Parts: sequence; C-alpha cells; structure tokens
Amino acid sequence: MEQRISLITLGVADVARAKAFYEQLGWRGQEVEETVFFQAGGLALVLWGRDKLADDAGIEGPGTGALTLAQNVRSQAEVDEVIATATKAGATVTKPARETFYGGYAGYFADPDGHLWEIAWNPGFTLAEDGSLTVPDFSAMN
Repeated sequence: MEQRISLITLGVADVARAKAFYEQLGWRGQEVEETVFFQAGGLALVLWGRDKLADDAGIEGPGTGALTLAQNVRSQAEVDEVIATATKAGATVTKPARETFYGGYAGYFADPDGHLWEIAWNPGFTLAEDGSLTVPDFSAMN
C-alpha cells in the first residue's frame, strides 16, 4: 500500500449545514448528488451523510467517528491487492471489493483501531504519476 491519502470523507448529520460551515471558513466546494467535494492541496475533503457513509462501508450506524479515509488506486486489481495486504496485516474487511454505483470498483476495511479505509478505483478521478488526485470539474460533466 502506497503511503498517501486520496480523500478524507467526513460523515455529517446534515450535508447542507456542513457545506455552509466550510464555506464560512473560506472553502469552496462542488456538490454532486448530496456529496460535497473540496480540493484540499493534493487530496480532497468530502462531506457525505452519515447514514449513506455507514451503508456504503457495510457497517451499522455512523461508526465511532463518522470518518472514512480513502485511497484511490490505478486499477481494480490494485484495489484487491491493497485490501489483501491490509487483511494480512490485521485489518478487518467491512465490505469486500465490488463494482460501485459510479462505475468504479471499491471495498472497505477497518484498521485494528476501527478506522475505516476505502480503497477505490474510480475511472472519473485521474491520478497523477505521484499519486495525487484532482477532483474533476463536475459542472463540465453535465
């Protein structure tokens, strides 16, 4: 597993309220399907409803901190490789890798302390050679 984080997803009770808060801090994001994406240097901070996050991760309730760390990888095979490596290191798979609603491939694991990680291949999020991710311009996709 490469030493980097692609996305930090915060599970929130009210997406609109959370978006307004971050906007008050000077952050500018893009909302797509009740999900808000903020470019944050070389990674993205994402706001998503707690219930949707829990459902996507295959867990009951919002989790201990309603936070998911995510790493985008370059292929479906790499998703499987990273999850297998994490499992061997002591992680618990909470949702086996599978095709996603957005046309990608992803799975989740919890580290020994219960922190959730999503490992995903997303054809819409291009990775630079150094592994950095840039959130696409969703407005250009409509």
